[in-house]
Amino acid sequence: MVKGMLLFYGGVRRDPAIDRWLDERSPELGAIARRWFERLRSCGEDVRELMHDGCPTTCVADAPFGYVGVYRAHVNVGFFHGAELPDPARLLQGEGKRMRHVKARPGAEPDAAALDALISAAYADLHSRLANAQRKGESS
Repeated sequence: MVKGMLLFYGGVRRDPAIDRWLDERSPELGAIARRWFERLRSCGEDVRELMHDGCPTTCVADAPFGYVGVYRAHVNVGFFHGAELPDPARLLQGEGKRMRHVKARPGAEPDAAALDALISAAYADLHSRLANAQRKGESS
């Protein structure tokens, strides 16, 4: 457990329910969501996943770093600490204190290299947060 961090318990290495959920989306939006969720999954061997608030979510040590959400006409690729991520391509949207997302639409997908860099940054950022918490003795 890490004090002061949002935690989701019950994540597994690969959750078949997420693949079923992705299969149930419309073909166009489902393909976009699957592409980016697969990228989130591929960040490292320590990535765990679960459904949270109706969205496939990725975690490390129970702490979430990314998710995909499928809506009527778009897909969000979201980041739990997105407000603090470097975003030179200015893809991130949202005004919340912490969370940000990137919208992707069929025929209007964001710059793939920039979104890939955001995913890598979100994963690295979470590792840094967890390491800092451990150094401060905030984990148990």
